[in-house]
This record gives sequence, structure tokens and C-alpha cells, in this order.
Amino acid sequence: MKHVDALESTPSDGSLQLSWLARLTAGNAPEQVGAAIAALAQDRPGCAAACVLWGLDEPTHHHSAPATWIDAADWPWLAEAGAAETPHWHPDQRRVAIRLCQQPEPALLLLTMQPGHADDGFLDELAAPLQLAGEYLRRALEWRELQHSHQQLERSESLQRALFAISDLAGSARDMPAMLRGIHAIVSTLMYAENFFIVLHNTERDTIRFLYFVDIEDPTIPGDGQDMPLSAIEYTLTWYVICDGKARMGNAEELRSQVPGPVALIGPDSYDWLGVPMLRDGQLGGALVVQSYQPDIGFTDEDMALLQFVGSHILTALERKQTKADLEQRVQLRTQQLAEANRGLQLEILERQRAEHLQAALFRIAELATADIDQDEFYRRVHAAVGELLNAENFFIALLSDDRQRLTFPYAVDAVKLPPAERSLSRGLSEYVLRRGSALRAHNADIEELERLGEIAPGRMGSPAMCWLGVPLIVGDEVIGLVTVQSYRSSVLYGPADQELLSFVASQIANSLTRRRSAESLKRAYEQLEHRVEERTLALRKEIIERERMQDQLRHQVMHDSLTGLPNRGYLRDRIDRVLGAIRREPQQHCALLYLDVDRFKIINDSLGHLAGDEVLKEVATRLAGCVRHPDLVARLSGDEFAILLEDVEFPRDATAVAQRVMEALRAPMLIAGKELQVTASVGIAIGDQHYDAADEVLRDADIALYRAKELGRKRFELFDETLAKNVVDVLALEGELRQALQHNQFEPYFQPICRLDGGQVVGYEALIRWNHPQRGVLRPGDFLKIAEDCGLIEAIDWRMFELSCELLLQHGRADTFMTVNVSALHLRHADFDGRLIHLLERTGLSPSRMVVEVTEGALLDNPERVRATLDRLRTIGVGAALDDFGTGYSSLSYLHSLPLRILKIDRAFVQELDKGANTSSTTVVAAILALARALNIQVIAEGIETGIQYAALVAMGCEMGQGYLLGHPSPIAHWLEPRALDA
Repeated sequence: MKHVDALESTPSDGSLQLSWLARLTAGNAPEQVGAAIAALAQDRPGCAAACVLWGLDEPTHHHSAPATWIDAADWPWLAEAGAAETPHWHPDQRRVAIRLCQQPEPALLLLTMQPGHADDGFLDELAAPLQLAGEYLRRALEWRELQHSHQQLERSESLQRALFAISDLAGSARDMPAMLRGIHAIVSTLMYAENFFIVLHNTERDTIRFLYFVDIEDPTIPGDGQDMPLSAIEYTLTWYVICDGKARMGNAEELRSQVPGPVALIGPDSYDWLGVPMLRDGQLGGALVVQSYQPDIGFTDEDMALLQFVGSHILTALERKQTKADLEQRVQLRTQQLAEANRGLQLEILERQRAEHLQAALFRIAELATADIDQDEFYRRVHAAVGELLNAENFFIALLSDDRQRLTFPYAVDAVKLPPAERSLSRGLSEYVLRRGSALRAHNADIEELERLGEIAPGRMGSPAMCWLGVPLIVGDEVIGLVTVQSYRSSVLYGPADQELLSFVASQIANSLTRRRSAESLKRAYEQLEHRVEERTLALRKEIIERERMQDQLRHQVMHDSLTGLPNRGYLRDRIDRVLGAIRREPQQHCALLYLDVDRFKIINDSLGHLAGDEVLKEVATRLAGCVRHPDLVARLSGDEFAILLEDVEFPRDATAVAQRVMEALRAPMLIAGKELQVTASVGIAIGDQHYDAADEVLRDADIALYRAKELGRKRFELFDETLAKNVVDVLALEGELRQALQHNQFEPYFQPICRLDGGQVVGYEALIRWNHPQRGVLRPGDFLKIAEDCGLIEAIDWRMFELSCELLLQHGRADTFMTVNVSALHLRHADFDGRLIHLLERTGLSPSRMVVEVTEGALLDNPERVRATLDRLRTIGVGAALDDFGTGYSSLSYLHSLPLRILKIDRAFVQELDKGANTSSTTVVAAILALARALNIQVIAEGIETGIQYAALVAMGCEMGQGYLLGHPSPIAHWLEPRALDA
């Protein structure tokens, strides 16, 4: 009645209302009800357009009556209207949305108003009929939803029945083709599947097989239902589904857009095609395909989802069926194998019983080889063992003699006639077996055939046997005899099995015979061996004694000096280590090591020869041994170096007392090679205490003290202390600083002028090295050259000085001055010295005529011929040579005329003596040197001129050039850039 009242309150024509109401009530579907509602509003004056809209939750799948396009920009507005209780106007104020119902889903009436009618009066007129219309629309939507649910339920029941049917097929007794036809029929109940096929994919082999195939247009099964490579269907739709595991559906054009590559067709083209992968636990197992050749039959998304769901169950059913078939086949095969194995096992049991019987017999025969029985008993037991295996009523063993010319029968049993104990070889059956080295099983006919062929002699030795079986006894490759059984009855014949048995027995008999013979031989050999072992033991005792003596001698030789018989360095180090170990246990204890070196021993060797030197060393060793007491030790370390270890000293003076005693003992003259020698020694002493960890540390400190004693003049002893250690450390530090100085160019040449004595003009310079030390200032050569020579840096420093001197001399204003540089003997030992010097001159640009190399007489003595050749090559290019410190050497006058010298430099020792007057020996020597130089056309430079008297004396004697502090101190090149004449 509420709805009727609403209609009665509507101010409109009654017939129109009844017509609309009839249309509204006649509609069952939401589309019919919605169209009636839209028509009601459309007929109202002022309404330009009207439609009913529902399905707002999914804008892409919404419904409208009548069908109306909705702008995507309006969906937010429509969503707000669906939630509003009152009409919801659009911002343009021309459109309004009225919610008709909320359940089961929101439904809206969309009105587009004509200009001038967009007011609430129009909506008030529609309020009552729209309320009734909304109720009808709600019922229509609920009815639609109920129908959809019912359809889904029916489809689920149908799908469930299909899955149960597929499962039943997998467990049924049908064969695979029948099951596949059943699956096809089940799928046909779910969708159109007149054209249907199943393809399986083997991932490991990358092959496929069309397991089931039905097609009304093309009945030919691809690959005849056999395995074929996946590449055989490359680029087909089925190939794409298998490769990427994605389902595909549609007509030809739609399918081409769903694949990344070209599409190949096999068979006629279908109107609609649906293919899905069959998956199990995410692994691809194949594909299901249905297709339609009829335009009015196609497939939907629901069909695709359904087929995908069914596909996994079909794959499971196929796998179960295949597994069942495989299992049945394996069971059948296994049953056959077990039956075959059973038959084999029965045969094996029989064979094993026979083998055990044979093995037992063979074992008994093998035991006989070592049994303590005589030979006859051995053969009887062998016969008994053979009799257990085959008929051996007539049995004999024959053996070849050592010369292999006769046949002996040590054992024979025969029912008719026994063979002789021994006979010569002939051409019987036994000899035939021995000759061929193989078994013979012969009947009467076989024996007669051998006679006919000439293999054996006619006529038998003994009664003719019905069957004869002989097997050779073989040891290694040698036949030593045979074992034979024979039968005189036709009921007892030997077959292949008997021959095989007797062959086994024969090998064991041969081995047993050999072992018994070997045992006898071994027994005799043992007796001989025991005798030889006894003799050898006596000899070994003698060898062991001799070897121990030799080892003691070798040990003594390894740890002692062969010349003096004293312990050597290795022995000494071991003793020092033991003593230091005792000191670490008892810190109050001390030891002392005296490191001794024979002074000027090289002169003794060079003058008197090495044999005399050896005699000196032996005498020194004897005297040193007499200076110590037990357990002190005297050792020879190397060459002329000795050491004395005092294991227990209380005070350092105890060690110095022994050192003094040693020097006194050596002071006594020695008569060596017919000459009386006075030998002295230098000694370094180190006191060992708990601060020392190893013997090498004590040896090192004693060696440092020895080095100090030599520096202080030899023929003395020095005690090691911290001062000496610091000096050694200073030397090491200075070595490091020298390397740094070489890297940082801290060396600089100072130039001392060489002047003409008659006029004072500067004609040249001597380049002298100076070290600009960053902390100690300018250092002279005496402060570092010795250390540079010891550490091997002197040559590198010299070459750096040569280069700097050449470069700086080029800065001098005059080109007629020369420069002398000091060249040590180390440089002259290198064959390429002159080549390097020439290359240096070329690189710096200094003229060779301005370079003069100074060599000492000691350098000339090192290798006169090589030095002479080097100086000759330098003179060829213009480099001069000067002999430095002339007059202080050993034999300078004897080789002076043969050297290519340009200058002689008179040593300062002679020049300084000129202050004493004109009649000294030095004046005579200087005059002689000047006369000699004039005769050889060699220039002379007097070194060390420091006083006017020296200068005047040299000028008076006609000396041409000189240098010294009187004429100029060594200075940097900048001091001499402006040459000056010096006033004499």
C-alpha cells in the first residue's frame, strides 16, 4: 500500500503511470527494470537523458540500461554518489546521480537535465516512483546473483564429477588408449572438445610425444604417436605453450599477437584455438589443446581456466597410469629374471657342491705336500683323493728323469698289469701326452687312429684299455710327468668332466710334488745358509768395528781442522752454545773468547811459500794449546785465525792474562824453512755472560775487538766493550748515510790549482772529493773513503765525482787548463774502464786532452799489463796519465819507462824534507826524479808545497809545476772562475 500511495501522490496522467508500472513489474532482469526506470525519467519534462548504472566496483565491467558510455573522469563522482543517501549533483550542475538501492550492490539513476530545469522540484516529483523502482531493481539484482551462484554450483559439481571420473580412469584396469578416450569424453562434458589432443614433453631429452590425438579435419597423428624432438614443431602454437608454459586462446590473428615470434601452422587453420600447459609442482609435463573449426563455436576465459585446472589432474592421471604400466612391466620382467635366476641358482648349487667336493680333495692333496709322511704314503693318499672324484681303479703317476730320457713310475695301481718301475722313453700314449703337453682322453678307436697317424708306436704296452685318460704334470712351462687313469670295462668311460677334474688334480699334484722337492732342497739350502750366515756374521762384526772406527774418524775430521788437528769453527760454536746454556742456568758464571789473528801471515805465505805457512800455523797451534788448561778449548777458525774458549773466568783480567801468555808464547823465534821467524798476533777478547743468546754473537764481538787491535798497530790485545760496539754501529750508520748521500748528490768536487812554478800561472786542477754532510758539515776524504771502500760504494761515488768534475771544469773561463782525477786500483781491474770514461767525456762535452787520470804505484803492481793496455787506449784518444806519490813504491824505476805516462807527481814526503837544506837525501831524490823525467819527456808536479823554502828549492832544481797550500787550498769551482796569477 505504501507503493500505491506513492503513485497516487504523483501529479501525472493516470494511464501513463499504469503503463509504466506494468512495464516495471513485467521485467525480471536488471536490464529490463533499469530500462523502465530510465524511460520514466526520460519522459519527464526537463530531462535530457537518463540511464540506470550498476556494477560500480569494476568500472571496466559495469552495466547500464540503456547502454551508455561513461567518461573515466566521472567514476570518482559516481563512487561518491553510490555512498550518498541523497541525490548527488555533478560539479557542472547539469547532471545528478540518485542511488536507487544499496544491496546487493549500489545502483544509480544518472540524469542529464535541460537548462533551466536543474532544481530539486524535478527530483521531488520522482522521489515516490523511484523508491518503488529501486525496490524492484534490488530484487532483480538479487535474482541475477542467485542465478549466477546456481550456475557456478552446477559447474563446480560438473567439474568435480569430471575429476573423480579422471581419477577412476587412472586406477581402472583399462589400457592406456581406452583411458585416453575416456579422458576425452570427460573433457567434452565440460566444454566443446570435438578436436582434442594431449602432448607430453620429456624435459631431460627435450622430446615430445602426441599421446592422444583426435581431429575431425586432420586425423593424422604427428610423429605417429612416437617420441620426436621438440624442434620438430618449432614456432607452432603448441611449441610456444610448451616452451614458456603460458596458456593461449583465440583465433589466428589474436594468437599471433600473443607470441613473440612467427607462427607455423601444421594442418588446417581453426576458427578458435585453446592450448594450456600441464603442470605438476611447477614443472611442465606437456600441453592440452582443443580447437574449433565452426565459426559459431568458440572458447571463453572460463574454458581456459577450467582446462588449466583439469590439465594438472589429467597429467597426474597419466603419470599414475604410466607408473602402473611401468610397474606391471617391471614386475613381469623381474618375475622372469627371478625365475631365470632360480634356475641358475639350482645349477650353481649343484656346481658348488661339485666344486666343494673337488676343493676338499684338492685341499687334502695340497696338505700332503707338507705332511710329514714318506713318498709312498704321499702317493697312496693322492690316489685315494683322486678316487673320490672319479673312477681310479687303474691309476699311475709317471715322472721324467732329470736328464728327461727315462720315465719312472713311483706309484701305480692296475687291475691287469702294472707298468715297470722305470723305462726308457718310447712312442706310447704317455710319451704322446708328455710331448704335446696337453691332456689326452682316448677310446679304442682314438688309439687306433693315433697308431695309424704314426703318433704312437703300434702295439700297446700292457693290456688294451677301453678308455684311457692322461693329464700332464706341468710346473711353470715345464712338463715333469703325467697322471693317468684307465678303464678296462665298457661300463666305465671317462668324459669331459672327468678330464677337467683330473686336470685340476694334476695341477695340484704337480704343485705338491714341486713343493715337496722344494722343501727338501730348501732344507739343504737352510743348512748351507746357516753356515754362510755364521761366516757372514763374523765378517759383519769386523766391518761394524771398522765402520765405527771410520765414523769416529769422520766425525773427528768434520769437527777438526785437518792441518793442525785442532777443533774447527763448527766444534767451537757447539761448545760456546753449551757454555752459554750453562751460564743461563747459573748467571754468576762467565766465559771468555780470545779471537786471534797471526800478523802479516800473508807475507810469510808469499815469501816462503804455503808449505812454510802451514808449518807456522801448526807451530802456532802447538804453542796455543800449551797456554790453556782443561776444559778450555783451542780452535782454528780459518786461515790464520784461531780462537781460545775459556769456559770459566771470574774476572776479565783472567782472560787478559791468558792473552798475554799467548803473546809471550808466540814471541819465541820459530825455525821455519831454514829461517828464524818472529811471529806476532793480534787478539780480540769478548767476555760471555747471560746477555748472549748464541755463539755467533760472542764470535762477532770478539772479532770486533780483534779488528780494533789491528787498527791500533797489531801485536796487542783488546777487550770488547760498549765503545767498540758503538763504533761498529757508527760505521753501519755511516754506510747508510753514504748511500743517502749518493742518492741526494751530497758529494762535491773541490779543485786545488796546479801552477807553473816559474810564473805562477794556473795550468790545471786536481779534483778532490768533499762530502756536504747535512749534520756534520763538509767532510774530507779521510773521514769516509775507507768505509766507502769496505761497503762497496767507492766506485759509484768515484764515477759520480768524475761526472761532476767534468761538468764543473767546463764552467772555467780558460780552455787550456787540465784536470787530474784519482783513479783507484778497483777501477783499473775492469776491462771496460776506459770505455766508460770515454763515454763520460762524450756525454759531458769535456775534451779528452783536458783529462788526466792519476794512478798509484800500488795500482800498477796489481796487474801491470792490463793497466798498461788501459792507459795506452786512453792516451790514444788524448787522455793523459799521471803517476801519483812517485818515489814511495817498490820498484817504480824498473817499469817507469814502459808506461804511457804524461806526468809524475813527487810525493809530499820528499817536498817537506826540502826545508832542511840543500844537502839532504830528499834533495838528491827530487833532483834524480827531475832528471829521470826530463830524460823520459815526462812532466813533473811537486805535491804538498807549503813554504817558500820548498817553493824556491823546487824552482832552483828546475821543477816545472807544483801544488800545495802555499799555491791554493782545495775550494769549490766558483772560487776559481776568475783565474789569477799567483805571486811566488
